[in-house]
Amino acid sequence: MARSAILNVMVEAAMKAGRGLTRDFGEVENLQVSVKGPGDFVSAADRKAEETIAGYLRKARPEYSMLLEESGAIKGPDSQHRWIVDPLDGTNNFLHSNPMFAISIGLETQGVMAAGVIYNPVTDELFTAERGQGAYLHNRRLRVAGRRDLVQCLLCCGIPGLGRKHHEKFLTRQRYVMAEAGGIRATGSAALSLAYIAAGRFDGYWESRLSPWNIAAGSLIVREAGGFVSDFEDRDNMFKSGDIVAGNEQIHPQLLALVNRA
Repeated sequence: MARSAILNVMVEAAMKAGRGLTRDFGEVENLQVSVKGPGDFVSAADRKAEETIAGYLRKARPEYSMLLEESGAIKGPDSQHRWIVDPLDGTNNFLHSNPMFAISIGLETQGVMAAGVIYNPVTDELFTAERGQGAYLHNRRLRVAGRRDLVQCLLCCGIPGLGRKHHEKFLTRQRYVMAEAGGIRATGSAALSLAYIAAGRFDGYWESRLSPWNIAAGSLIVREAGGFVSDFEDRDNMFKSGDIVAGNEQIHPQLLALVNRA
């Protein structure tokens, strides 16, 4: 698979940060952990990874704007290009020595996702996509699963934890989906959930109250693997609404109808 120069920059940034996360992984008792809110932790490793990624991207394209999970929005001279970065998606997993976490880097050009990278440094799985060029796991072309009936599907969702709102609404949605689907799982990482949809490991995914950095890269990777992504109103408005539904052409509308019953 031939990568563009800009995608190579994104891959190198992810792998550079990944080396640091790998060193810290499994030694969480030694990390300095501060609490942002109930159930929402940010570690020294998280901040260090973001600094590594931002520094590498800034060196390669100093004029681009940025949206970073920890540092927020940083305006650059070029407002038409924006990096959207989650340095450690699945922080809670990481803090519990659970290897389900990933680095997510997206490039938005004129309001449209142009490239995306999701990298799990522990499993060394690298998911990439460029607009119009397909999605890949390393050099293998990805395609969403072809199942058509929910009863045969393995779905994925995000479960709101302590301090999150709308627990009752989530449980209602879960009940409707459970009655129709073959099985449901939760990874604890929105980025990995979307990457797994693209790889055909899950057939459908839904979650609410997400941030752009959770889903920027993954939404493009799913679409480039032939999948469909929308918010709960079937619009391309996930960054503003924080809601997302993903799946193939047949499963996406079925799952969308179920989550909207609530």
